[in-house]
Amino acid sequence: MALIDTHCHLDFDAFDHDRAEVIARAQEAGVEVMLNPSTDLANAQGVVALAQQQAAVYAAVGVHPNSSLLWGEHSAAELRSLAAQPKVQAVGEIGLDYYWDDAPHDVQQKVLQAQLELAAEMELPVIVHNREASEDLLAILLDWQAQLKASRSPLAERPGVLHSFSAEQAVADKALAAGYFLGFTGPLTFKKATDLQSIARQVPLQRILIETDSPYLSPHPQRGQRNEPARVNLVAEKLAELKGLPVEDVAAATTANARYLFGIEAQQ
Repeated sequence: MALIDTHCHLDFDAFDHDRAEVIARAQEAGVEVMLNPSTDLANAQGVVALAQQQAAVYAAVGVHPNSSLLWGEHSAAELRSLAAQPKVQAVGEIGLDYYWDDAPHDVQQKVLQAQLELAAEMELPVIVHNREASEDLLAILLDWQAQLKASRSPLAERPGVLHSFSAEQAVADKALAAGYFLGFTGPLTFKKATDLQSIARQVPLQRILIETDSPYLSPHPQRGQRNEPARVNLVAEKLAELKGLPVEDVAAATTANARYLFGIEAQQ
């Protein structure tokens, strides 16, 4: 059963003492690919280097909204250079975060817009973070997707993924209608996550990705522990339960979805 963890932070210091073992455990669990997004330009270098060192690891490069104040006049050029490196499959993790409020909303929006423009230029899908910013984020993403469509960009049909989806059904519906995928993480397995589970039941399987967001959001029954990519299988199992499908079907579909969105070819 082949799986893809489409969002994990293997470069974080939580894995400094056993990174190679974590990657090996994931592969033993059937996780063929791990996609590692950056959170700022400083750690993007390490993200790209790790992907080039580890066959099963791929990279995304971007500036997280909580790092928006670090964006400067040369940031777009630096990001463009990083995005052109081998095994960089997306621009991310980008988006808006009004919960932590580490940067003014207008600054976050400006940095997001700049990175969307770069993604369109590089023809790379985006990995989008959203926390309590759905209205503003959707307005920006839907406008960008409309521009992609008008310019006949190949990204118009696969603009990106709303990572670790946790918003309302209406947000899911609008994002799906515009061609975005939804990513589900460990909270899908939590007993009280009934609203999220209801949304997952309704989202077409062909538009779902599974993620860990390691080292965060460990699924039940490891909730509260350091998460790692091997546990993406628990997200797949919960999704299969919610859909009333064999877990093998969920694994096959989400793996195909990830390969399509991020342009990752299967190993021969």
